[in-house]
Amino acid sequence: MTEATADTRWTLTENRNLRLFTVFLLYVCQGIPIGLFWFAIPAWMAANGADAGDVGYVLGFVALPWTLKLVNGFLMDRYTFLAMGRRRIWLIGAQMLMVVALICCAIVQPDVTDIVLLAAAGFIVNAATTFQDVAVDGLAVDIMEEDERARASGMMFGGQAIGIATSTALTGSVIALYGASAAYLLTAALIGAATIYVVCLREREGERRLPWSQGTAHPRNLAIQTEGWLPILKATFSSLFHPISLLWVPILLTNGLQYGIMTGATPLIGTSNVGWDEQGVTSLVGTASLVAGIIGLTIGGWLGDRYGAKRSGIAVLALYFLLCAAMWLSVPSWSDPLVFSTIVYAWLALNTLLVIVLLPISMRLCDLKVAATQFTIYMAISNFGITIGAGLLGMSDGFGGIRTMMLVLCAAFAIAIVFMTVVPFPRKSVPVQRLVPAID
Repeated sequence: MTEATADTRWTLTENRNLRLFTVFLLYVCQGIPIGLFWFAIPAWMAANGADAGDVGYVLGFVALPWTLKLVNGFLMDRYTFLAMGRRRIWLIGAQMLMVVALICCAIVQPDVTDIVLLAAAGFIVNAATTFQDVAVDGLAVDIMEEDERARASGMMFGGQAIGIATSTALTGSVIALYGASAAYLLTAALIGAATIYVVCLREREGERRLPWSQGTAHPRNLAIQTEGWLPILKATFSSLFHPISLLWVPILLTNGLQYGIMTGATPLIGTSNVGWDEQGVTSLVGTASLVAGIIGLTIGGWLGDRYGAKRSGIAVLALYFLLCAAMWLSVPSWSDPLVFSTIVYAWLALNTLLVIVLLPISMRLCDLKVAATQFTIYMAISNFGITIGAGLLGMSDGFGGIRTMMLVLCAAFAIAIVFMTVVPFPRKSVPVQRLVPAID
């Protein structure tokens, strides 16, 4: 094998299978610290006497970086090391920070009573994870061909779900057998292995693998790189406030709204109607999440490839509408464990599929010069929908309870279906100024 052939095999833009596997692996890697700090560590704390206030304090700091990641995109679009590609330096740096922080946790060995240390560790590791998240999203927008984006979105979010579910089970077992320090080291080793893999890659031909390696910035990246904050802001807001981008916002909000309502409604139905304890509900959700990840990894990408993002999106929204309508009609049956389990499996599967089939449209609407920033804003809009959904659920007792929330979701899905049907969202990436009607 010649050096040129070997280089091509490890260059993302030159190898379709490598591109798809890489985004899958990096999203699995992203799910590993999420499983540890969002699920395994809180469970360990609760099992060793920590009260709800302590667990909530730690989780608050764990979640904080995810609400602030809008800043990440601006930083990545403004500052990078083009000789190593637009995103890879951020990927390597973020994952190295995750590894170092986890090793420090293993050395310091904070106990369940060391709430401040646990909160600080969770914040630092999750802050690095959000940088990795935004870098992977930007990389996917940069390098994926049009006919790969549906399959890539399935592999990305299917990989994340599998990573979270696997990490939760694996690190939880390791903590029970060997202690929290062993779980920190295991997580660091897994992320470290993924970092070595990223070091071996190139985004585009001729780039460096490491800062001291030989190589130069690719002309394409030099041409689109924006220097200065004002051009980045202007390009971002020009794309975001284009009419077709604004018409995408209600669909993103609907995606978040359903997750905010159903995430809170699921444990309430499970405990109040079915009579299960917290362990029973979380066990069901964990298993259903793993199944949803596998469905996303297989069916999600196939749907987009076979029918296109628009038609697939309409179909999944319609199925979600029917699920909520069925829940509204079948309230007396919610106490049946089989009915409740079916609802949870259907919800998580549809939630995963909805994110996957809508993702290519978000990618297509992004201006490549500010892809990390604009894509992160789209995700932030969806996250804002989660906040709205959680808020509505919190007020639901005043106007009919969870059953009324199903009518709210039916209305939201009906509106989203109309928007998806009527608005000519693009079927390929083009500069926003050139967006024209095109039916996918």
